[in-house]
Amino acid sequence: MHIKALLGSALCALLAHPLAAQDDSNRPPEHTEPFPNIGTGQTREEIADSFDLAPQLRRGVPARELLEQRRRLASALDDLAPQRPGIVDAYVVTIALDSDPVFAREAREAGRVLSKRYDGAGRTLSLAGPDGERDDLPRGSIESLLVSLAHIAEVMDPDEDVLVLYTTSHGLKLGLAYHYGDTGYGIFSPARLKDTLEELGIERRILILSACFSGVFVPELASPDTAILTAAASERSSFGCQPENDWTFYGDALINRAMRQPQSLSEAAHEASLTVADWESRQRLLASLPQSAIGANVANWLPQLEARMPSVASASVGRPAVGE
Repeated sequence: MHIKALLGSALCALLAHPLAAQDDSNRPPEHTEPFPNIGTGQTREEIADSFDLAPQLRRGVPARELLEQRRRLASALDDLAPQRPGIVDAYVVTIALDSDPVFAREAREAGRVLSKRYDGAGRTLSLAGPDGERDDLPRGSIESLLVSLAHIAEVMDPDEDVLVLYTTSHGLKLGLAYHYGDTGYGIFSPARLKDTLEELGIERRILILSACFSGVFVPELASPDTAILTAAASERSSFGCQPENDWTFYGDALINRAMRQPQSLSEAAHEASLTVADWESRQRLLASLPQSAIGANVANWLPQLEARMPSVASASVGRPAVGE
């Protein structure tokens, strides 16, 4: 089965939202060309196996831009603080895998919220492209995420520290879509994320995935030391990803509202699910059905992180995903 047939219906919506005029210095690149064939093999099974390896294609990127992005990522990784012996430290990573600026805005603010919630000052990394106002971070891509996770595995203590990963992008039933303008393409599969975390020995993790069909990650990533939250079930779309938005539905409900409150992760996940369901019902949208699975061993370390969360709620920021 050809990649265009496999991805066509799911990706056509990604190209349907032209961006408003913005300052060229911080203007996110538009998607103007079709998603190329990045799968290999002749049969459907061979192509699926290829996608499990998380292929990434970059083309036409200016040499100076490649150098600048390499320097940005190296500098950001070098700035991460080492772990503190005897303390459960959180290493927070937020990433926008698509150049539509809603994802960059969401990844930036999610980094601030999660860092404050989990005492991640000095141990937080945000990967996001330009959002229309700023372009000062390393860009999100499959490669930049893998390199970042490998670096964090070297500076954290896997026996006591925790990875907090937040991804925001469009999604497919194959996984998360990496799509940067007309120069970057890829699929980040559940199998690749699972294999990477196992390779790096990162067992304690909070994984929050905001994308359509992101529930496909739950069966692969669930483990006794994993808390995984997704914006949608494996067969459902999520909403709010128009480029002009500040938040997707799930990002607004979970990060911008529920996780700013002094409540547990499970309570925040439940609150966000109810909020999203209410918004979808009022707009007569097919329910996205956010998923959550919290492993039995998470109770051994999560309370130590949550004991340090702010005792007073912070105010939500940006334009709400849904008018109220």
